Amino acid sequence: MFTKILCLTLVVAYVQAQGYSGHQGQASSYLTYSQGEGHGLGGGLSSLGGSGGGSGSYDHHHEEPHAHPKYAYKYGVEDKHTGDIKQQEETRDGDVVKGSYSLHEPDGTILTVHYTVDKKSGFNAVVHRSGHAAHPQHSSHH
Repeated sequence: MFTKILCLTLVVAYVQAQGYSGHQGQASSYLTYSQGEGHGLGGGLSSLGGSGGGSGSYDHHHEEPHAHPKYAYKYGVEDKHTGDIKQQEETRDGDVVKGSYSLHEPDGTILTVHYTVDKKSGFNAVVHRSGHAAHPQHSSHH
């Protein structure tokens, strides 16, 4: 289970990195990504002030640009041959992230996680398992 979550997290990190560099990634089945326009971009400022006596002093003020982070994406795989069926979606607007992911477990159940992240509450997840577990019966012949 940990491996599945780790893999999904790596996919999310890759998608986010591709979005910030201006490229759109692709997954085996589908991947959609959109990024909202940034607001509040600030440029670096330099000012030249006189200090008297013909020598100048430089007061350098540099601000890194801060864009308002905003994006949305969906990712999914549906491989009926191997039974690999999973999906994820996530949106971010500023410091608030909301999303969910689900995957079909080998026992026939579906695991779904809905999560939110914000500065006030931190990371919160609600995990739900649906369906009925079915385990194959093996008979041994001697």
